[in-house]
Amino acid sequence: MAKKTSMRKANKKGTIREYAEAFIIAFVIALVIRTFLVQAFKIPSSSMEPTLLVGDHILVSKFTYGIRIPYIGKKFLTFHRPNRGDIIVFVYPEDPKKDFIKRVIATEGEEVQIKDREVFIDGKAIEDSWGVYSQRDGPFISSHFGPRDNYGPRVVPPNSLFVLGDNRDNSQDSRYWGFVDLSAVKGKAFIIYFSYNKKATNLVDKVRWIRFGKLLR
Repeated sequence: MAKKTSMRKANKKGTIREYAEAFIIAFVIALVIRTFLVQAFKIPSSSMEPTLLVGDHILVSKFTYGIRIPYIGKKFLTFHRPNRGDIIVFVYPEDPKKDFIKRVIATEGEEVQIKDREVFIDGKAIEDSWGVYSQRDGPFISSHFGPRDNYGPRVVPPNSLFVLGDNRDNSQDSRYWGFVDLSAVKGKAFIIYFSYNKKATNLVDKVRWIRFGKLLR
């Protein structure tokens, strides 16, 4: 009888140990994925509308531009550099505790200028289909009163990016606080996996089903 009791206790300890090991392994795998491969983010502001809405939940590829070591900020195994049009998540230059999401407009060595809301790179107007203004045609704000509609020209420094929000009327971006260092880039946003509209009046409309699985471009 005592032998059976001890066997039950041993089996119970073995089961607990198996569950504990499985939990630890799952936790480590999840931590590695979140740190080095893919991370989920929630959109809190309207600065990237209409591409990204408040309440969109997105996935960001953290290895596209190289593996970034947390806290240190150094990268290794760099596969690609950000290109014009990429939507990136990065550490906000003015507050390292915050993450921002914007679109890359110019890369190192390029001269960027905005004239009456039109974007020029190296003196040539680009096809800026991403930029949205509430009033596309004036009245324009002079550069003397702010950089929203008129900016530069400025050359993007080495290992840096010039980024803008798609909602140009309501976006704090490189026009206001400068360039993004490549070491601050966390990854490239590539898909919306969930979207929730807390302002909707009923439960059915709160979930934006049509946005599920939308690839970001």
